Amino acid sequence: MSSIQRTRLAGLQSHWGADLRQSWSGPWWRRSTSLLLLLVGFFIGGNLTVHLANAVGVRTFTALYALVACELMVLGRRRVPWLDNLRLGFVYAVVLEAFKVGS
Repeated sequence: MSSIQRTRLAGLQSHWGADLRQSWSGPWWRRSTSLLLLLVGFFIGGNLTVHLANAVGVRTFTALYALVACELMVLGRRRVPWLDNLRLGFVYAVVLEAFKVGS
């Protein structure tokens, strides 16, 4: 018997926990590949925003290009399932850059 009551929040937490366990379960090479893709996405997102800002010179266009790249990754994730981890790292890096800039 669980001490947590059956609420929507408890159900949501157990669902997220099951999804997290499922995504990080399996052989070691799958977990390491997922982690490497997160880090590569973070690296690409962090460097792409800086280089696009220097090349274009306008931050608005840089944000537009980052949004287009993210949406292309969303469209391609049905064919290539590992693209989700790359996208998560990319989005995290772009959001972190936005906090550093203060926008």
